[in-house]
Amino acid sequence: MSGYSQFARYYDSLTKNVDYSRYADYYLELCKRLSHPMGITLDLACGTGSLTLELFRRGVDIYGIDASVSMLSQAREKCMEEGADILFLCQKMQDLDLYGTVDTVICSLDSLNHLPGEAELIKAISKVSFFMNPGGCFLFDMNTLYKHEKVLGNNTFIYDTSGVYCVWQNRFTPSSGRVDIHLDFFEKEKNYYIRSSEHFSEWAYPVKKIETILEQSGFEEVRLFDGLSFSPFQEDSQRLLIAAKKRS
Repeated sequence: MSGYSQFARYYDSLTKNVDYSRYADYYLELCKRLSHPMGITLDLACGTGSLTLELFRRGVDIYGIDASVSMLSQAREKCMEEGADILFLCQKMQDLDLYGTVDTVICSLDSLNHLPGEAELIKAISKVSFFMNPGGCFLFDMNTLYKHEKVLGNNTFIYDTSGVYCVWQNRFTPSSGRVDIHLDFFEKEKNYYIRSSEHFSEWAYPVKKIETILEQSGFEEVRLFDGLSFSPFQEDSQRLLIAAKKRS
C-alpha cells in the first residue's frame, strides 16, 4: 500500500483495458436490483479517480479516498480538466476518518487485496461499517485465491504501451495466499530508456473468511457474484464481487 508513487505515472496507460464506464453502470444496476438508493457515496481506494468521475457524470453524490498522494494528484488533474468538483482525501483504508456517514461505499479493482494481511483487512472493513448509515451498502471486489494461484502465480507479464514498457513479475506464497509483485517501468527519453520500479503485495482469502469478517463488522445479507456480473460466484472465479448491507 505504501507504493504506487511510480505506478501512478503509468497507471492509466497500463489499465486502458479497464472499462470504467461499464463498472459505473454495473454499480448503478446492482444498487437498483438491491433496491438501494446510492445517496452519499464513497469511492474507497479511488486511485486516479476514473471510476469516481464516471459515477459523478451519472449524477452520483460521490467523493474519493486513496492512500497515495501521487494517485490523487492524477485524479484531481483529471477532474479539473473536466470541471468536475469532486472532493478527494488522502487516507489509508484502515485509518478511515470521515466528516460524516455515507450511504454507499464502493471499493474496486482488488484494492482490499493490497492491505497487508487479515488484521488490516478487518480494520478497514470495520472502519467502513463505522462510517456507514444503517441499511447502507458496501460494494467491493477482490481477487480470489484461485486467481492468485492459477493466474498470477509465479508468472511474468509484459505490457508494451505507447507511453511505457512494463515488466510485471509475481511470486506466489501458497501458505498465505500472498502474491509479491515487482514492476519495472521503462520510459523512452530520446535515444535511451529511463527505468523505475515499484513493489507491492496482494493477499487473497477464502470466501468464508471474508463473509465472517463482514458479519463480525456489522454487515448482513452478503451476496456473492462472479466478477462484474450478476452470476453466482464459482470456485474458479478470478474476481469475487460482494454486496453487503449494514445492519440496522
